[in-house]
Amino acid sequence: MKKVLCGSEMDRMPDWAFRIMACMFRIADIINPPGRRLDPFLIKKGQTVVDYGSGTGRYLRQASQLVGAEGHVYAVDIQILAIESASRMITKFHLDNVKPVLTDGRTVNIPSFTADVVYALDMFHMVKDTNQFLKELCRITKASGILCLEDGHQPRAKTREKVIQSGCWEIADEKKGYLVCRPHVHQTSV
Repeated sequence: MKKVLCGSEMDRMPDWAFRIMACMFRIADIINPPGRRLDPFLIKKGQTVVDYGSGTGRYLRQASQLVGAEGHVYAVDIQILAIESASRMITKFHLDNVKPVLTDGRTVNIPSFTADVVYALDMFHMVKDTNQFLKELCRITKASGILCLEDGHQPRAKTREKVIQSGCWEIADEKKGYLVCRPHVHQTSV
C-alpha cells in the first residue's frame, strides 16, 4: 500500500490511490494548512509559475494569489483526477489565472522558456525517467528561472544524484526538504 501511495518510479498512481491521497491531504491540511507553503520560493506578481505534479491542487490558491491577475499558473499533472480537481478549484475560487494541463509524463504542452518558477512537491520520487522529466522542466523554464524540487519520499542524496545526472540543472541552493536549481547556461537554447 505504501509503495502505491508513496511509490517509487511509478509515474502515475492508480485512481483509487489518488482518492485516498486526496482524503489524507484534506485531513492534513486541517491540521497544518498549506497556505504559506510557497513563500520560500519568492514567487512575485506577474510571474508565470508551474505547479508540476499539482495533485489535489492544494497550492493553487496561494500560487494564484502570489502571481496576481497579471501572472499565470499552470497546474500540471499526469493524473486526470488531478486535472479535474484543479478545474473544480478554478471554478470554485475564481482562479482565472490558473490553467490545468494534463501531461503524459514525458512532455507538457507549455511553451519553451515560459516559467519563472517551477515547483515539484512530493512527486519527484515517483518519476520513472528523471532525465527526460528534468530536461522537459528545463525546456519550459526561463534562463533566469528556478526549479524548486522537493525530495519527497527519497533521500536528499538520491535527489541530488538525479539532478546532477540530468545535466540540465545546477543546484543553486539546498533547503530543508528541497533543492533550488537553475538551468545550465547551455540549456537555454534548447
